[in-house]
Amino acid sequence: MIDVLVVDDDFRVAEINAAYVARVPGFRVGAKAHNAAQAMAVLEKGGIDLVLLDHFLPDETGLWLVRRLRQLGDLTDVIMVTASRDIATVQAAMRYGALQYLVKPFTFPGLRVKLEAYAQLRRTLDDAQEAGQDQVDRIFGTLRTAATSTPLPKGHSAPTAELIRQVLSDAASPLSAHEVAARSGLSRSTAQRYLKRLEESGRLSLTLKYGETGRPEHRYAWTGR
Repeated sequence: MIDVLVVDDDFRVAEINAAYVARVPGFRVGAKAHNAAQAMAVLEKGGIDLVLLDHFLPDETGLWLVRRLRQLGDLTDVIMVTASRDIATVQAAMRYGALQYLVKPFTFPGLRVKLEAYAQLRRTLDDAQEAGQDQVDRIFGTLRTAATSTPLPKGHSAPTAELIRQVLSDAASPLSAHEVAARSGLSRSTAQRYLKRLEESGRLSLTLKYGETGRPEHRYAWTGR
């Protein structure tokens, strides 16, 4: 069994996330914490394999906790589970060693696919003694696959989602829904519907660009390559 520490300042959200974890075979909730100090105390006792970590905590940030763990030589695996969408936070999470980044709000399938990919990664590493290039590629590819395999809701097609992924992946900078529609040949309403769903599942990052009118323009970038 993979023991998980669920960290979220909202008690209700922590309970929901813990219930999601318990539904995935091979995982169990070892503990819950609602601030960085509680999380650190749990981790110091040992026995935790994976931390589902919110970024916005009342005493410190989730990134502070990850950085502090690494400074102490604690290599417990971390998946960020947060409403923080800015690229600086995403980049910092990567640099501090977070394995995945799941943007709130999300559904159970969105979390399940990341947990299953994490379990597969552990199995791959446990079975390996030395890694040739093919093995290294499989190891690094395991979690990338999870970013594009979240089940789509009814009425959404995988080919259309893949078309939007390709458009955003090829773009040199974030695009608006209008630009995505123009480059993909989709209607603006269809592009907006898919962009919203992909952003909710954590595969896109959303930034706001303010123009002269004062009304922000939503711009999207692909983060789940």
